Amino acid sequence: MRVLAIILISLLALWGCRSGPPESQPQPPDGSLFVELGGLAGISRVVDGLLFRIADDQRIVHHFAEADFERLRIQLIEQLCTESGGPCQYQGDSMAEAHAGMSITESEFQAMLEDLAAAMDEEGIAPATQRRLLTRLRPLGRDIIAH
Repeated sequence: MRVLAIILISLLALWGCRSGPPESQPQPPDGSLFVELGGLAGISRVVDGLLFRIADDQRIVHHFAEADFERLRIQLIEQLCTESGGPCQYQGDSMAEAHAGMSITESEFQAMLEDLAAAMDEEGIAPATQRRLLTRLRPLGRDIIAH
């Protein structure tokens, strides 16, 4: 587990945010969920915190043993940016395709959401903003759990 955390820390130190909106795209209005999350920079920090938490979370870390963390990081940033109304477009596999054969349980999905909430807490994201994002993400469980 510690090896996974060390690898993750090393990779995150080497990566800048590779996902993001082109400068020419319009930005969401103030008060949007994307803005309340701190824009792309805030979402990137939340995702980095989430990945560190996953590396230490015995409930779910086994699902990430073979993960390509660079790809995972980029896709999580894209997905949270998209789900929050930001100018990104998620380009990864569907949730059903990405989680096929993983047999993720309801409690493991909930653990991931808890880790995400903790990462948002660490970044000082307001509880109301966290609830808005988590409310948008919970329906994804239909395509993630037990596939």
